[in-house]
Amino acid sequence: MQHKHYPSHIDLKPVMHVQGTVKLPGSKSISNRTLLLAALAKGSTRIVDLLASDDTLVMLQALHALGVKWHQEDGQHHTVHGVNGVLPNPKADLFMGNAGTAIRPLTAALAVIGGDYTLHGVQRMHERPIGDLVDALNAVGAHIAYTGQPGYPPLHIHKGHFNTERMSVRGNVSSQFLTALLMAAPLMAKQHDVSIDVEGELISKPYIEITLNLMRRFGVQVEQDGWQSFTVRAGQHYVSPGSIHVEGDASSASYFLAAGAIAGGPVRVEGVGRDSIQGDVRFAEALEAMGATITRGDTWIEARCDQPLKAIDMDFNHIPDAAMTIAVAALYAEGTTTLRNIASWRVKETDRIAAMATELRKVGAKVEEGPDWLSVTPPEQIQFAQIDTYDDHRMAMCFSLVSLDGKARRGAPVRINDPKCVAKTFPEFFQAFHSIAHDSLF
Repeated sequence: MQHKHYPSHIDLKPVMHVQGTVKLPGSKSISNRTLLLAALAKGSTRIVDLLASDDTLVMLQALHALGVKWHQEDGQHHTVHGVNGVLPNPKADLFMGNAGTAIRPLTAALAVIGGDYTLHGVQRMHERPIGDLVDALNAVGAHIAYTGQPGYPPLHIHKGHFNTERMSVRGNVSSQFLTALLMAAPLMAKQHDVSIDVEGELISKPYIEITLNLMRRFGVQVEQDGWQSFTVRAGQHYVSPGSIHVEGDASSASYFLAAGAIAGGPVRVEGVGRDSIQGDVRFAEALEAMGATITRGDTWIEARCDQPLKAIDMDFNHIPDAAMTIAVAALYAEGTTTLRNIASWRVKETDRIAAMATELRKVGAKVEEGPDWLSVTPPEQIQFAQIDTYDDHRMAMCFSLVSLDGKARRGAPVRINDPKCVAKTFPEFFQAFHSIAHDSLF
């Protein structure tokens, strides 16, 4: 993947109307899960439309360092040659950037396979918790040591001695911890079944559904007892499905669907539809609750609106990433919008509750925040602001929406600082946003 050049900031002019079609980049969640499963599987897997981004590059480079062979074909098609659960390189130093979808599953897989591995990333990665996952693994025979602050990366993984039929992990901080254990479970379940119990409430359940769906595609069935216990029967192995297609990214779809709801539309996103395995397609339901008209096809979703949006009060535990877009769409709604059950925002690429509150206030909104909630009351007129992005791709993409003219109030010019952060998941975001802008000085 070639690195794109970005300026220090991007200035967006007010946009009167949006209309058009956007082909979405591949899903980050599906891409990185698929890469690891293909690497662990028996046989070679052709991955079609893999996301080209910083986070997938991190995973590809890590797999290369571990001795997994892969090559890129024309476009974003890759072939990964699986190692059938035995990594060629028993020792590696792995730089994980700020990719949670890479470091969490890799930590579990490497702990079970065993070897001498170090995992580290950017400074923010070293501030994102991983202790629940490490504790769960060490409790059943892994040998993972912290080389910095306990509970956080960097990590040093040695060969452990696994002999367990049952393990448990907390579910209330990040669903990626359970995803990591599920993906590693077949490597542990060689001689006996392995069950994983979830302690407390499991957040972001749709992301677990993505994990289970992809594991099935690679030949492993997981039995569920609701959302509290998951069992992998002994003797299952990952086997390549031959070829697998990566859906468009449903979280990335949220910005364009919201644009259609705010500034007329119709705006259609291609790559996700009514049959998507991603929970974030339910973002469209929140827009419907705000008054937008949503149309769904097998592989596309379309949004339009010819009236002012309405404020909502909604639980967003199931779609925390896409929910950020609602916080900005709230600037165009009549009344106060409240987003609830979003505590996981605190441990993402930045503290997203604090960051969102700070930047929304810059454009004139009245914002109140709590440990796991945020309420937004729009201003009479959206104000020009220089938006800081906190090295968080979703902050940059969300706040591009404040340049739109809505039915209730007009947008404003906006400066997005450090726009290169969008490369984490959507390097071509600003070109795509420009493509749907009409009647503007963009």
